[in-house]
Formats: sequence, structure tokens, C-alpha cells
Amino acid sequence: MVQHLKEGQMSRDMTLFVDDDGKAYHIYSSEENLTLHIAELTDDYQDHSGKYIRIFPGGHNEAPAIFKKDGTYWMITSGCTGWQPNEARMFSAPSIWGPWQQHPNPCIGKGAELTFGGQSTYILTHPHKKDSYIFMADRWRPEHPIDGRYLWLPIQFNKQGTPFIEWTDEWKP
Repeated sequence: MVQHLKEGQMSRDMTLFVDDDGKAYHIYSSEENLTLHIAELTDDYQDHSGKYIRIFPGGHNEAPAIFKKDGTYWMITSGCTGWQPNEARMFSAPSIWGPWQQHPNPCIGKGAELTFGGQSTYILTHPHKKDSYIFMADRWRPEHPIDGRYLWLPIQFNKQGTPFIEWTDEWKP
């Protein structure tokens, strides 16, 4: 159910998403990282319009990364374990407003249970290749926080159209 945003909401790990109709959304962890919010932005992208939804209250999700393929919205998030990597989580919906459904970890293969040592940060849509998406993740190094790293991996799709991410040492977008 779409609600109207109340003033003073917490906004932690976040991303911005611009839909194919030009509408933009601020997606962020709120309520002490217990709940994800999706808030519509005004047409000039400078403020919240007031419309928002809460996704998976009490789910401890952060680091949302979102993309849209064939009319389905896909979001990959992380659990809340501080600086330590954890298993990725994936959700889908037929509309930005839901209903959102949870899926198993999209990562497969060696290191998948810890998202290959990273945490979702963004999904880059290749500007010149249709249906080509790149999963981007932060690799935090608490002992050397200035030396954080990134991993970029291609998002692939199974026969049912469900995204998955598999470690590969080398690939070309």
C-alpha cells in the first residue's frame, strides 16, 4: 500500500533509481536498518513527492541495488552485519510499488554465501547492450577502511528469466 512520507524518516544505505518513464525513486534503509523504503521523488528529482512504501519491515536489509528487465523490478540487498560480508538477498515486483516477493540468494558458486566478499552497491545497465547488467559491490576492509575495493560481475539470467550472479575471474561487458 502506497503511503505518504512522514517528515524525519531515517535514510541510511541508499540508491537512486530512474525508471524508463523518467520517474525517480529514492530507495533506502530506514527504521534502524529494519525496513527498506521506496520513496518517489518530485519531477525535478530535488525532493520526495510524499509517496512511499515500506518493504519487508523487520527484515534487516541494506545496500539496495535495483534494475528493471522486461517489466519486472529486481532488487538485490545485503543483510546488516556491519563490515562483514553476508549472503545477498533478492526481491522482485511487477511494479515499483509492489507487491515485492523475496527470492533465494542470487549468487552462485564458490563464495556465494558471502556475496563473494562484497556488499551490493549498484546495478549498472550497459548503455549500448540490451539486457546487459553489471552487479557492483563494495568490498570493505575494516583494517584499512581507506582501501575499500569493488567487484563488478555480470548479471546472467536462467531459462525462467531469474537473475543470478556467478563469480568469474575475467569477462567482457
